[in-house]
Amino acid sequence: MKPKILAISVAVGLLVLDQASKLWIRTHMAHGESIEVLGRYFQLFFIENNGMAFGLEWGGRTGKLLLSSFRLIAVVGLGFYFWNTIHKGLTRTGGTVALALIWAGACGNIVDSLFYGRLFGYEDWMYGRVVDMLYFPLFQGFLPDWLPFWGGDYFVFFRPVFNLADTGISVGVGMSLFFYKRIFVEIP
Repeated sequence: MKPKILAISVAVGLLVLDQASKLWIRTHMAHGESIEVLGRYFQLFFIENNGMAFGLEWGGRTGKLLLSSFRLIAVVGLGFYFWNTIHKGLTRTGGTVALALIWAGACGNIVDSLFYGRLFGYEDWMYGRVVDMLYFPLFQGFLPDWLPFWGGDYFVFFRPVFNLADTGISVGVGMSLFFYKRIFVEIP
């Protein structure tokens, strides 16, 4: 498959799956509701993220507007950069897939930020919240008292709730970091 066709296919595929899952969760579940998929170890858990990664927020409404604007500019800039990288033949198949996953993941989350507030009637354009739903609490319990700093505290591993767009970004970045020499062409 030609690299550009592969990139478009991966990006569109991830975007469609991401948005379909978010729209299903948003329209079929109540905020805070969870559905066990594989017992307590994998759940669909509907939350919304108003800020950045891990729910970090900055600057109130102005900060949210700046964050959404920055995300939009970054997605457009990354799109041009990634497209040119693929066009110039600087990626192998894995690199093309990695860049498409990163870009599509970023696009998937920006769609939520830009449109979901208005679409679902809770806020204006650019102020939407990102829908998260994938939750893998693999271990839950109290840490041993002898453990420094956190001993005796209740602990959940893996606590973050995320979505398919986040997964695409993480997988694409991981591929780029761990397999860089195999998936990207060295510039002489």
